[in-house]
Amino acid sequence: MLYINKITPNNVIDFAAEELKKYLRMMMPEAGDVKIVSAPEREDGFCLGLMQDFGLDVSDAEDLDLDDILYIDCNEQGGIISGDNPRSVLLAVYEYLRQNGCCWLYPGIDGEYIPMKNIDPVKYRHKPAMRYRGQCNEGAESQQCMMAAIDFAPKLGMNVFMLEFRIPTAYYSIYYNHLHNEKNRPPEPVTKEQVFQWKRMCESEISKRGLQFHDIGHGWSVDPFGIDSSLRSSDGDNDARLTDEQREQLALVGGRRGLIKNTPSYTQFCMGSKKARDIVSEYVADYAEKHSNTDFLHVWLGDSVNSQCECDLCREKTPSDWYVILLNEIDEKLTARGLSARIAFISYVDTIWPPVCERLNNPKRFILLFAPITRSYTKSVPSSHEFDLAPYTRNTLVMPNCFGENLAYLEEWKKRYAGDTVAFEYHFWRHQYYDVSGIEIAKRVSEDIKEYKKRKIIGMIEDGTQRSYFPNGLAFYTYARTMFDTALDFEAVKEEYLSHAYGEDWREFVGYLEELGNVFGFAYLEGEESSDEKRSPYYSPERADALTNIEQILSRGQLLIRSHYNSPVRVQTVSVRLLERHAEYLRQLSKALSEKAKGNDEEADRLIKAASERIGSFESEIELYYDHTLAFHSWDGIFSARTKSVEPIIY
Repeated sequence: MLYINKITPNNVIDFAAEELKKYLRMMMPEAGDVKIVSAPEREDGFCLGLMQDFGLDVSDAEDLDLDDILYIDCNEQGGIISGDNPRSVLLAVYEYLRQNGCCWLYPGIDGEYIPMKNIDPVKYRHKPAMRYRGQCNEGAESQQCMMAAIDFAPKLGMNVFMLEFRIPTAYYSIYYNHLHNEKNRPPEPVTKEQVFQWKRMCESEISKRGLQFHDIGHGWSVDPFGIDSSLRSSDGDNDARLTDEQREQLALVGGRRGLIKNTPSYTQFCMGSKKARDIVSEYVADYAEKHSNTDFLHVWLGDSVNSQCECDLCREKTPSDWYVILLNEIDEKLTARGLSARIAFISYVDTIWPPVCERLNNPKRFILLFAPITRSYTKSVPSSHEFDLAPYTRNTLVMPNCFGENLAYLEEWKKRYAGDTVAFEYHFWRHQYYDVSGIEIAKRVSEDIKEYKKRKIIGMIEDGTQRSYFPNGLAFYTYARTMFDTALDFEAVKEEYLSHAYGEDWREFVGYLEELGNVFGFAYLEGEESSDEKRSPYYSPERADALTNIEQILSRGQLLIRSHYNSPVRVQTVSVRLLERHAEYLRQLSKALSEKAKGNDEEADRLIKAASERIGSFESEIELYYDHTLAFHSWDGIFSARTKSVEPIIY
């Protein structure tokens, strides 16, 4: 019998012990029971606790709450598994299991590769390359998928989970109303109260694992005034329901104060108004005091560009200057209440342009998020490049689409703020669907993380669906593992993941996926190939010809799939069955995209609707891995294009 001795009393370490027991029993099913005891003095078996309680050095942790250090010193009978904080102990347990051959490829039981073997000795000490490693909810959310995503995160070495919005009704509603799939799955609407309960459930699961909990983001520009930020334009005439008092606090745009596109979360408030700022800062302080489980409270502005207030007072300063003034006022109120809450602020759309004159008074309370939503994802930033940066012009901005140019604006921000900077990225938003192979976006993630690390950006949070595993989870796995260790070679990560997913013939599957990716074209689907200004950016007779011949590749792929259809390793069966559904997905998409490339917009529209319905017929079968709503929302961005200029769609 093996023993797991809990050296340090803590609920996260309790969970870590249970996880270690579970997987040890799976690895060695005939080795007898594994007994968990609270025994600070015991030395036989496994000993789980804080490094400090073992007298181990943690001096390289600048902040014990934020920095993870993993320490493992185990032989065949057990040993020390520890970390500098309780979360790090859980991460060390998963790393110990990983080094004993375990691999987590997808969320859920079917995504686990757990070998049957005796345990091997492991000696290991590691401080992850990035301080902040996580994801933010997006897309269409079901509560089951959210639970699976939270459980999956630390197994890959991540330490952050963010829940956007005070109540994320929109994300849940588009799933439970089965947007883009109503014919196959009748809507089953959920109430705001239900979503509110589910958010609290998510918070409890995040806390159980000791993950950093990041909260809110958008909404502060309207919620403090009694305007529900969860409302969307489809919820009726939201603007007409505003009171005179509420309207007075909102930004003056185009001669009127009101909601932008009838959507509260798109709307800015009048930051030049001291009265409005006082309402907002007091509301933030009240929330921080009541929600002490929040590690980082994200205070962002409205989710739209060129919608800043045009009143005489607001025109006196840039939005970023007013934003810094607001953040300083929030800091003052938090300090007065004795609250240590940390605040994340964001360089996003208008606030990509840094402040001219204002500075944060207490920078230690804050982290800066860099959110280059308009960048291109077909290439990573060059190691060095110079840009002539445009001056800020209120409500007439042209957003930069070059990654390097976005980073150049960030360098200007960092001249005014020297604290932690974290990338808030969008690889797993609509861009992942435009790389149908899943391999190119995985490589981009690896390159981007390494470039960010060189630029002293010490973390990344991905804004994207929690179901980024179609055709497989290579890109998400690459994301997590590369943040954990930026020294990892992409080709090595690719082999590790895909060999577990497909077995010894994994290279054949790579060749098949790469061939598909070449036919569809990542840059083409991103709208970056067309040179005809009078046509849709997706007009391409050459691409149409290639797409018409896709069946030849799919047929060869089908032979590969059938020859590996059933495997003694469950996760490999799941991976191959996903490819079977992926082939049908691409078969339907290619028909619609071929017509789009020929310039036959109406026929393309008909075919993409038919594709959504056909693929939606098996959505429930693969929904743990594939977000049907976000996928076809992303395809809407292509099929709605009739001109060269396409405005990004934002939920």
